[in-house]
Amino acid sequence: MGERVRDGYLLTTDPARVDKAVVHRWLSEESYWAAGRDYEVVARSIDGSVPYTIRSGPDQVAFARAVTDGATFTWISDVYVDRAHRGRGLGGWLVDAMVEDFTAAGVLRLMLATRDAHEVYRRSGFEPLAGPRLFMEIDRHPSRAALLAHLADGA
Repeated sequence: MGERVRDGYLLTTDPARVDKAVVHRWLSEESYWAAGRDYEVVARSIDGSVPYTIRSGPDQVAFARAVTDGATFTWISDVYVDRAHRGRGLGGWLVDAMVEDFTAAGVLRLMLATRDAHEVYRRSGFEPLAGPRLFMEIDRHPSRAALLAHLADGA
């Protein structure tokens, strides 16, 4: 963890470098998985996670966070790249950095969920669940029914 530089971009895990207002706007207004999420919820989710931020000069241009115990499990969440910076491999760089960091820390299981970026994550080593019937959930998101219906329609 720490900082990496590539092609004029800075990737950092410093929580002080996260612009929570920008992340809130991206997630609540531009993402399908967190549409309408309150600022307070976004801020608490960042505070309770290991944030990964990519900056271009003073601007935050990408974000992801890891929910982890630091020993056995990491959940990668809220991967987002600003529209103006897409197509430059920043999402893959974020995820690769997370996989590298948590693998180096000895974490054996990393997971995430995606509707439409399977190939991005496959390039970072992710595969479909080997035993999806083993996993259970409680999901109280108000948008869950709409998301499941959308997925059932083949999107």
